[in-house]
Amino acid sequence: MLDIKFVRENPDAVKENIRKKFQDEKLPLVDEAIEFDRRFRECKTRADELRANRNRVSKQIGALMAKGQREEAEAVKKQVTEMADELKRLEEQEAEFAAALRERMLVIPNIIDPSVPVGRDDSENVERERFGEPAVPDFEVPYHVDIMEGFNGIDLDSARKTSGNGFYYLKGDIARLHSAILSYARDFMIDRGFTYYVPPFMIHGNVVTGVMSFAEMENMMYKIEGEDLYLIGTSEHSMIGKFIDTILPEGDLPQALTSYSPCFRKEVGAHGIEERGVYRIHQFEKQEMVVVCKPEESDRWYDVLWHNTVDFFRSLDIPVRTLECCSGDLADLKVKSLDVEAWSPRQKKYFEVGSCSNLGDAQARRLSIRVKGENGTYFPHTLNNTVVAPPRMLIAFLENNLCADGSVRIPKPLQMYMGGREKLTK
Repeated sequence: MLDIKFVRENPDAVKENIRKKFQDEKLPLVDEAIEFDRRFRECKTRADELRANRNRVSKQIGALMAKGQREEAEAVKKQVTEMADELKRLEEQEAEFAAALRERMLVIPNIIDPSVPVGRDDSENVERERFGEPAVPDFEVPYHVDIMEGFNGIDLDSARKTSGNGFYYLKGDIARLHSAILSYARDFMIDRGFTYYVPPFMIHGNVVTGVMSFAEMENMMYKIEGEDLYLIGTSEHSMIGKFIDTILPEGDLPQALTSYSPCFRKEVGAHGIEERGVYRIHQFEKQEMVVVCKPEESDRWYDVLWHNTVDFFRSLDIPVRTLECCSGDLADLKVKSLDVEAWSPRQKKYFEVGSCSNLGDAQARRLSIRVKGENGTYFPHTLNNTVVAPPRMLIAFLENNLCADGSVRIPKPLQMYMGGREKLTK
């Protein structure tokens, strides 16, 4: 959420930013927000004047009564009552205008970083860098479900019966590999100085609206019927929400956190749910990174976060590339975002396995997260990034470590989590 003072003073810049995101339908919101802000401030100014006058005039009543000037005192009482009535109306209008202003401010997108390429959608995202050599073996790489089924490691049919499409049972070596990857990711991030968390898997509605846009909320979140609780789509939601309505001492920054959670997503939209496969699903598990930092440090942390993901995948012999998200592909709260994509030998192309985002102070403003520094309080910046999200990551792992005989290599970092095994065999 932008600072309303910035919107008042820079309406053209805010509108140009909306155009860069190809959301012209939101342009009227800028003028509407400025108008409701004007009305709110007028009401507040008049209300403050009335309160001061009422207090001053009220003091006259006792003095007049003491002098026996009852009629004059009654006239002043009437004046005070009229002031109270007007004040009540003004306070109601204040609340009405404040709500209307906030409603619009929550929808106006954040100002994107100047480095973000302008484009309509993900087809115009820009490749930045490759890490590792993408290779295609001289044998056919099966579909990932076929590889898993070869190890008797997945059961989609039973999951459809219990839960429907978008769910799965993992079992045996594949289930163990899934857990091993998460355990390795946890320790990988702890070794890099991040504090490990297991957060709540449900959050209140005010936290949801604080961490994401309404469009994301509608397309992603599952609501618990009859309760003010939502299943999280990523542990970032709980981890940023942890700081709601707090004032952090500046000395406590940066907060560098890594969190494990299951994730639940509707996956509403054009992509849909796969009937056979575990790429786009309703339920998965993830190791996440979250940083709360000083505004001047957020660019550095952004680079640290996405490099962590690249290093993690390269430690497992998986080639990756980074893809900078264009303006039209950015969620409204994001200042900039970089996807990490893993190489698929079967498809002979890269696919997304993680996303690193800098949200500026948008989440901090929405959730009233402030920092107390030497020169007063300010809003910190928040960032998040995926370390790893199996079972999607399993696709990249199995394809890139598959051998001609159908076995799967286990890279050195994972072997301690797999009972010392160097290879999975059928």
